[in-house]
Amino acid sequence: MKKTSIQDAKPYHPPGHQGMVALRLQDKELSGSSQIWMGLSHFLPMGGAEWAYKDSPTEKIYFVLEGEITVQSETETFILKKYDSIYLPPFESRLITNQSNFPASILVTITYPA
Repeated sequence: MKKTSIQDAKPYHPPGHQGMVALRLQDKELSGSSQIWMGLSHFLPMGGAEWAYKDSPTEKIYFVLEGEITVQSETETFILKKYDSIYLPPFESRLITNQSNFPASILVTITYPA
């Protein structure tokens, strides 16, 4: 087992993200996880992640801990509120924005590519 305390979580800077802070919670380096990566993302109002176009071979799950975020695909838009989650299959395009006037926090779980 490997514990990561929130005060020990290290920030990282994912490309294409703005108005947010991301913290690594579990990954290959921190815990030796070979299949799953986990992070915590805090989005300020109007913060978000630019379009990621069908270039990611990983599965993703976003779970809203506080606030709300909007997740768009090429065909659908979802507003996720506290305790809502969304699954993104490999190669799914997406855009994330916090369109509210309050901060939002989401737990991000990503598989490593096979």
